[in-house]
Amino acid sequence: MKPRKAVIPAAGLGTRFLPATKAVPKELLPIVDIPTIQYVVQEIVDSGLTDVVIVNGRGKSAIEDHFDVSYELERTLEEKGKHELLRLVRDVSRMVHVVSVRQKQPLGLGHAVLVARRYIGDEPFAVLLGDVIIDAEVPCTKQLVDVYETHGPVIALLAVPEDKTQLYGVISGKSVRERLYHVEKLVEKPAPGTAPSNLSVLGRYVLPPSIFDILERTPPGKGGEIQLTDALDALAREGKLYGLETAGTLYDAGDRLGYIEATVAYALKRPELAKELRPVLRRLLGS
Repeated sequence: MKPRKAVIPAAGLGTRFLPATKAVPKELLPIVDIPTIQYVVQEIVDSGLTDVVIVNGRGKSAIEDHFDVSYELERTLEEKGKHELLRLVRDVSRMVHVVSVRQKQPLGLGHAVLVARRYIGDEPFAVLLGDVIIDAEVPCTKQLVDVYETHGPVIALLAVPEDKTQLYGVISGKSVRERLYHVEKLVEKPAPGTAPSNLSVLGRYVLPPSIFDILERTPPGKGGEIQLTDALDALAREGKLYGLETAGTLYDAGDRLGYIEATVAYALKRPELAKELRPVLRRLLGS
């Protein structure tokens, strides 16, 4: 069965962006003028999926509101003749069918995925982290869906410097073809010098519905949380997991420096901004 649905875990508190995230979900912080999570939803749409389950936390209903119809705003824009802005607002609400579900306790990424079970049912599905943006000619999730249809469950991989592997989940596996690996083992944030490879898990997954049963059996790991990496490791030990070193540029918008980098990069992609931004950057850099 071809995946139709995607899960975006978005219940985190965003403490790295305080005080900005005291009242505004980090997923709604704008990259130029588009909320971070909208880039992720656009990737889902461009990959051919039709339904999104956003796993929310307390005080983050604004995420769901962003993708809902805003009658008052639309009426005001229409009355004032601001038709281009009206089109932008309506396009957001028409992007995709969105369902929001509450993760009542912060029990880890694996638990967040498990919370979405009743809305996914017995179907394969994608998981996309809401603060990871991947700029790619072929959407990252589409790359994974194509692998899923020919090989099976698959996760996106990114080669990282060896001295940074302790910051990520890392795989051990055998090459199947260029950029595709049969995953044998996953290690979450290995101790320095112990990583089995430099291929890290980067926040995109296409998984079978059987992952829910595995998550149900997965005991709490580091930090007392149910780790998705532990469930994926169990899937790998069954010989049922692949990893694709995907093409594209990754921006970790959940990190302050990564967020700034994404903002500058996407601003430079817009001709009307790039022309004025380049001299500003040169001035700030003193060159």
